[in-house]
Amino acid sequence: MTTEPAKKSALDPLRWFLITSGGLGLSPFAPGTVGTFGGVLLGVLLQVAWPDLQGAVIAWSVAAVVLFFWGCLQSDYVARTWPKKDPGAFVLDEVVGYLVTLIVYSLLSQKTPDALAHTGAFFAFRGFDVLKIQPARWLEGLPGAWGIMCDDQMAGIYAGASLWLTLPLVAG
Repeated sequence: MTTEPAKKSALDPLRWFLITSGGLGLSPFAPGTVGTFGGVLLGVLLQVAWPDLQGAVIAWSVAAVVLFFWGCLQSDYVARTWPKKDPGAFVLDEVVGYLVTLIVYSLLSQKTPDALAHTGAFFAFRGFDVLKIQPARWLEGLPGAWGIMCDDQMAGIYAGASLWLTLPLVAG
């Protein structure tokens, strides 16, 4: 019995670009952290395009939902491209997790983030992504790309809420 290798698709270059956040996920050092900068860039660009609170939250939400579900559907591509369950180069989950952080923070604080809040969002998200506080660790165990994507969204919720609680203490 022989198995045929998975066939390549015309969408593979787009898949690779989005999954690796334009190649940021290929960083030899901390690819998840470096890949999160793709989320920062996307979040800031969307905020510049829609600077009011409602517009920014809607833009981040649409981008997050589309990228989340698209990323979850990439299990076959990931399986034939990288030999491990959660490859470091797959950083679309970090991009979406950062957007979730912005959404939660903005909804709770009722303001769009300034530079300090974006900086805090980055560090809070990375911290919670690494800690994997339940149910994030459980979500990570979901099959295929669902497991890759879902735990980071929980980290984004934790990060957004913690930023809302702590930023007023830091910002004075």
